[in-house]
Order: sequence, then C-alpha cells, then structure tokens
Amino acid sequence: MTRPARPLPARRLRPPMGWNSWDCYGTTVTEEEVLANAAFMRDHLLPYGWDTVVVDIQWYEPTARAHGYNPDAPLVLDAYGRQLPAPNRFPSAADGAGFEPLAARVHAMGLRFGVHIMRGVPRRAVEAKLPVLGTEFTAADVADTDSVCPWNSDNFGLDHGHPGAQAYYDSQLAQFAAWGVDFVKADDMLFPYHEREIAAYARAVERSGRPIELSLSPGTDMSVARLDHLREHATMWRVCDDLWDRWEDVEAQFARMARWAPWQGDGGWADADMLPLGHIGIRAERGADRQSLLTRPEQISLLTLWLISRSPLMMGGDLPTSPPETIELLTNDEALDVLWHSTGNREVLRERDLVLWTARDTDGHTRYAAVFSLADEARRLEVPLGSVGAGPHDRVRELWTRTDTAHDGRYLVAQLPAHGAALYRLAEDGRRE
Repeated sequence: MTRPARPLPARRLRPPMGWNSWDCYGTTVTEEEVLANAAFMRDHLLPYGWDTVVVDIQWYEPTARAHGYNPDAPLVLDAYGRQLPAPNRFPSAADGAGFEPLAARVHAMGLRFGVHIMRGVPRRAVEAKLPVLGTEFTAADVADTDSVCPWNSDNFGLDHGHPGAQAYYDSQLAQFAAWGVDFVKADDMLFPYHEREIAAYARAVERSGRPIELSLSPGTDMSVARLDHLREHATMWRVCDDLWDRWEDVEAQFARMARWAPWQGDGGWADADMLPLGHIGIRAERGADRQSLLTRPEQISLLTLWLISRSPLMMGGDLPTSPPETIELLTNDEALDVLWHSTGNREVLRERDLVLWTARDTDGHTRYAAVFSLADEARRLEVPLGSVGAGPHDRVRELWTRTDTAHDGRYLVAQLPAHGAALYRLAEDGRRE
C-alpha cells in the first residue's frame, strides 16, 4: 500500500469516512472490539482518510443479543434519563464515567469517536418520571407516547410543543460533548420525516459547544425536496433502508445516488449506507458470521458507485479479521482521489445493462469516468469516448488495477465480469497521471 500522493481536503469538503460496528456486531459490540478496530484503523487506514470510529445502537443495553432487540430492555440510564454505556460491555464506563475514557483512547490514536442514538426519550425514563436536567419537568411531561419507532421499542418521541423537549436533547448532547463525542448517528429520524425532531437535535448539537457531525437515518423514501432542511441541520443523511451484502441492495442504489449526486458537497452528504464488506455478521442483526457475500466484482462496483457519487464511507466489516484484499480496496489511493477531489459527479447514461458516470477533478483538467455492467454474465463493452467526456488523445488509467489502458481514439473497451465496474482517470496528453 502507498500513501496518498495528494493532500486531503478540508473536512467540510470531504464526506465522512470511518468504521461502524453495526454490520459485524449489531447491538452487541464491546469496548475491546471497538478498540481493536480503532487500532487497526490507526495502523492501516488513517493515512487514507478513514478516521472515525462509531459505536452503533444499544451501547446502553446490558442484555443485548444478535438477531433482534429485547422487549422492555433494561437500559442503563443516569438520573436524568440519559443513556449510559453498559459497564458489562464497556468496563471503562463504570462509576458514571460514560464514554469519556473510551473516547480519550480513540482520540489518542488520532481518530474521532462517534455514537449511535435513537430519536426521543427512553420509555423507562418516562415510566420512572425521571427529571429533565435543568428544568422542573420530567421525562413523562416531554414525551410524545403516540410517536414510536416501528422496529425498536426503547424510546418514545418528544413533544416539541413542550419546552422541556428541547431541554432533554440539550442535556443529552451536552453529555456527549463532555465525553468527547465527535459524530452522532441519530436514528429513526427520516422515515417518516421527523422535521421538528431533526431541527431540535441539530439545535442541541449547536448548543453543545462541540463541533459534532450529525448523521441521520434510516432514509427510506427520501426526497430531494428535503434537501434544504437536511443541509441546514445535518452533515449526512441516509437515502435508503439498511443495505446488506446482496447485489439487489447495491443495484437499487444506482437510481438513488443518480438522484442525489448533483447535490453533494460542503452543504452535506447523501449517504448510500455502510459498506457490507469483509468480515460481517459476527453477532449482527442479519445473517450468520461470514465474509461478505458480494463477489469481488460486486464489491468493486459498490465502491466505485460510492466514490463517483461521493457518498460517505463507513466500513461495516470487522477490520482486524477482514481479508487483506478487502483492506487493499479501502486503501487504493488512486480510487479514493475520486472521492476527495472530484466535482460535477453525475450519471450520464443508463441503457439496458450499461451505466456510465462522469466527474471532473478539482485540478481543472483531469476527469473521471465509471463504467458499470449490471449484466448477470461477463460482457465486453465498447464505450464511445465521447460518452464519458473523453477525447481521442486522452491518456486513460484504470484505477482499481492501477494500469494504463490503450484505446483506438474512438472507443474505451472494458471487459467486465458479471456485475463488474471499472473506474478511469482521463488526462490530456502531458497532464498529470
């Protein structure tokens, strides 16, 4: 592996990149597993922009299990109804320390620390009428008991007509900031679209005094009509339900990312979801312990689409036990240049089994093209150079194989396997390779 030759742009100009515990550990990840993935990221991925470690759902559930959620789970809460890490899974959180010790260890590796949280207030806090910090209200006063998540029973929504609702979110984010949290994935926000909850949560982030990036999920039936509201309140937002290691899940993203790609940029990032690559399913919500069921060509297609559409990248597989060939894909600096240094990204053709995307490099003269075959068998594709914005004298390099590609001045020839892709850099003769 080589280090990136070009400097990474400022954070606001690049999509977030990191690791999330969901695809491999579901609700059950432990402190030891988080630290193992953080150490691997520091040692192998950090120079390539991978810098955020996210502890996903139910870190406050001491009896969490694979393949589902426990009804009426015994959540660990503080005196103000705020979630605390379960000490049996996160030993450093004992005696009310919360995630501060774990965040400090992650920060010491040069990484950023993130957590998942559900929309609303815990039902157990409501039942116990726990006070909302800094107010005369209780959790029972501020809860909207008619607002419930359809797939997780831990929380009620908040009644944002009540002044204590904002105070609850303010207290939760103040605690996250005190712990050193850099990234929050707020779930059950987008389907249906909870406009007031999103605004209240973003307001709490701002009031926390810490520059926390906010990610919204799950993203079913997301409309570009929401773009201005999303940009105002979040760093990134999902545009689909959970994506797993099935080709049909990946193929469905082509239409979604074609819709969202023209709007990607420093105002926020449409998120095509986590990368179900490498070693997943260890104790996950779905499936058994496995290596990703996507073929290598399908994995390359997935990554090519995520890069050319400038989606955030959150690795879902367990890094220390994923195969070297997976890590090789994640650290291909030539391919990652497309994520960091491209603009004008768009789908330019989709006919039958052929999909073409193009983008421009921020250097002003280099261009990129992605060629996808959705066919179920290998195909030899002859793509007119003009279809990807290339000229007859352009120098062409395929980035996954790191090879220069000859052409006859008229066609770009790609021999692609089933569900395969190629990612090209196009440069005028004499320009940067």
